[in-house]
Amino acid sequence: MSKSFNKKIMLLFPDGVGIRNYLYSNVFKGAEDELVLFHAFDDKTEQGVREITNIQNSLIIPKYSESLKEKFLRELICLSRLKYNAKLVKNPSILTNWKTHHKGLFKTLFYKFIEFASYGFSRYERILKLEKRYQKAIRDSVFYKEVREILLVNAPEKLFCSHQRGVQCAPVFAAAKDLGIETITVIYSWDNLPKARMALQADKYLVWSDCMKEELKLYYPEIASSQIFITGTPQFECYQHSENIIPKEAFYTRYNLDLDKKIICYSGDDVLTCPDDPQYLNDLADELIKNNLDNEYQILLRRCPVDISGRFETIISQYPNLIKQAPPLWNFEPNSSWTTIYPLPEDVTLLVSTVYYSDVVVNLGSTMAFDFGMFDKPCIYINYDQEEKVNPDWSVKTIYQFQHFKSMPNNNVILWWQQKEEMNQLLSDLKWNSSTNIWIEKVLGDYNFSSNKIINSIID
Repeated sequence: MSKSFNKKIMLLFPDGVGIRNYLYSNVFKGAEDELVLFHAFDDKTEQGVREITNIQNSLIIPKYSESLKEKFLRELICLSRLKYNAKLVKNPSILTNWKTHHKGLFKTLFYKFIEFASYGFSRYERILKLEKRYQKAIRDSVFYKEVREILLVNAPEKLFCSHQRGVQCAPVFAAAKDLGIETITVIYSWDNLPKARMALQADKYLVWSDCMKEELKLYYPEIASSQIFITGTPQFECYQHSENIIPKEAFYTRYNLDLDKKIICYSGDDVLTCPDDPQYLNDLADELIKNNLDNEYQILLRRCPVDISGRFETIISQYPNLIKQAPPLWNFEPNSSWTTIYPLPEDVTLLVSTVYYSDVVVNLGSTMAFDFGMFDKPCIYINYDQEEKVNPDWSVKTIYQFQHFKSMPNNNVILWWQQKEEMNQLLSDLKWNSSTNIWIEKVLGDYNFSSNKIINSIID
């Protein structure tokens, strides 16, 4: 189906999340004159995004100050849903998404009161009543009146949101609904739905796959099937375009890699997700040297884009000839908000080339398994705890209990690094398992034409 843009579409980007997937992809290509970017970026970020995307029309989201009542209802809904979801799927790990330690007496008492109040909202009908109270509360705010006026003046026919989690998106979508503007949101990532952080109510929900559609119906049964559209995700479309692969010699030279050695990509997580990342990187380097595999392999570190902690530097300095870095090419201002964090277009080619030239990725449970699956490259998931942990309460045993890992058809879809000394054996029998495709297809759905499916769902 060809694209036909005859309606003004307002793109709601409350932060930099989603820029790569929805502005660098082909979703809105050719429609720049019909688009209005409604954003919370600073001037520098706005200018950069507009230059990259050629979207000329933009509006700034007014400053949002959440009232105490709104925050109380929103957080009470979240905790009540987390408790409900944990019982629904019999998975207590869902409750780890609720933060229990807070700084300051007021915050501590505030969240203690929410925890106490949540005992009265164990039944789903009562949670829905809370949702109605929240919808009323956000309509009483000054922010609601401001965004309603902006929508009234600009009169878009469609409002598209880059992800479902942005807190300020709830009153924006409420205002759009009250003005008869059709609202569309995407479920941004594979682990989002059980976390009970659906901030907004939309007319249409765009999901990756049948699997995600069933999840949405499970956790939000009030949403009708007719509102849910399976579109795939444009997150992996970049792997289909050969122009995203940097020429081999240029890539190897740029990152000081040895053309005669294989590459193990170590993909880091953020500090909270994997506080022991540097120790695992050290284990990997140590095992390669111990087994004389450093003559065959080299390590390419791609840290998490938002990890600017410098925590890997000591390990890298110990193994300068073994560990090389390919830092993500993101706009990131230290001590700034999420509104200034976004990938540069050059990071797309860096990521695709890293996957293309690497032989395997080592990681703690991220979607990098799917990225490497695009080129039939195996993934090794870390699955053991360090003896001396940065955070004594953290454990990989909790990570792999998370609900989104239940989507695995079997444990063989990836390789498991169960203890430090096993790396030698894993590398000696390293090969792509075709059953991984079953997992990829289940989670991602048909991602090959997701850009077309997304825009067709929006303009339908």
